[in-house]
Amino acid sequence: MNRKELLTALEAIGMRPGRGLGQNFLCDGNLLDAIVREAAPQPGEMVLEVGPGFGALTRKLLDSGARVTAVEFDHRIAEYLRRNLKAENFTLIEADACRVNLAELVPADRPYRSIANLPYSISSIFLMRLLELPRLPEGMVFMLQREMADRLCAAPGSKDYGALSVRIQFDYRVRIARAVPPEVFYPPPEVDSAVVAFERREQEVDPVFRRHLSGIVRTAFSQRRKQMGRVLASNFGREKVEAAFAAAGIAWEIRPDRVPVETFVVLTEKLFA
Repeated sequence: MNRKELLTALEAIGMRPGRGLGQNFLCDGNLLDAIVREAAPQPGEMVLEVGPGFGALTRKLLDSGARVTAVEFDHRIAEYLRRNLKAENFTLIEADACRVNLAELVPADRPYRSIANLPYSISSIFLMRLLELPRLPEGMVFMLQREMADRLCAAPGSKDYGALSVRIQFDYRVRIARAVPPEVFYPPPEVDSAVVAFERREQEVDPVFRRHLSGIVRTAFSQRRKQMGRVLASNFGREKVEAAFAAAGIAWEIRPDRVPVETFVVLTEKLFA
């Protein structure tokens, strides 16, 4: 869908994109093709898409033979899609992706992926909701705000490294596949963007362990400027935290933004042994 086609679709439903909803529609065919090449959807593969808009990316995913379940919040756009995008391998869910039961939308017994031009206003919430699912996506390709992309890829010791960095990197290898300027959207956002690829790590993880890890990471970064030993001791007791820190080979005074993902894993194992 190019800019002219997008403007025609907007006019047809009497809509002006809402900045509050993060409605910046991608209207560059070359970039859409690049996203699909990066994602490489396979025939019959289940793909979860959030914020399909007028279906520019959706159509290309469907053309690959993938089975797309798309979640759209705006009722006007959902009605447009029902009228204009009819395919056997397409399922539309009119709902809020931050509230809908995602576990009911994805298969429990086979792999799936998530590919989307994510509305920037919900990206961090939606990512965390995916990480809480009983079965995680095998891979993801998302268009994200560049600032968010930098956070997800950040290494320990950088200003962007935080709780979300740790949680994502525990389950996925994350990389920025392509930088994206504002001009390829309508209306253009006030920020730069990036296509980010997530490759699932080859590991079996007990969902209970993942919840424990999330809790420790959240607690540690809730006071990121304080000594992490003191912060965790308020929850687990000094003696237990000292033993866990010794096993992990870190000092009591360390700040959480200096702690690698693997060390958070060791701490979780020791504190919840």
